[in-house]
Amino acid sequence: MARITEEELARITGKPYKKPKYNNKKVEYYDPDRKETLTFDSVKEYEYYLILKDRERKGEIIDLARQVEIEIQPSFKRADGKIERPIKYVADFFYNDLKRRPHYVDVKGGEATKTHTYKLKRKLLAYKGIYIEEV
Repeated sequence: MARITEEELARITGKPYKKPKYNNKKVEYYDPDRKETLTFDSVKEYEYYLILKDRERKGEIIDLARQVEIEIQPSFKRADGKIERPIKYVADFFYNDLKRRPHYVDVKGGEATKTHTYKLKRKLLAYKGIYIEEV
């Protein structure tokens, strides 16, 4: 299967190429254990996944999962009848250590990726006793 770059696709389709906000490069990886191709938002996220997969193979961690959604606040109906959508956070990775303690991990590329929204959600989760580990 031939692959083309995003710049080539932009030239062919006539739509301008939009540079990633944080200069990250998406990575596709065929995971033989899952028998599927996974897409990662950055090289750093992909590399950390390989580290976690290795730790899982060695029996150091269990229940490894990607893109795990955590509900911070459920949806609700306001007094005026309008429905507010739930507030959710998506962790890059989740796993349990051998004592069954949950670990939520977010791979960060630097201070620029720690947006105001991310920091607010991290604090709201911490208030609920859920801590995000930054890598």
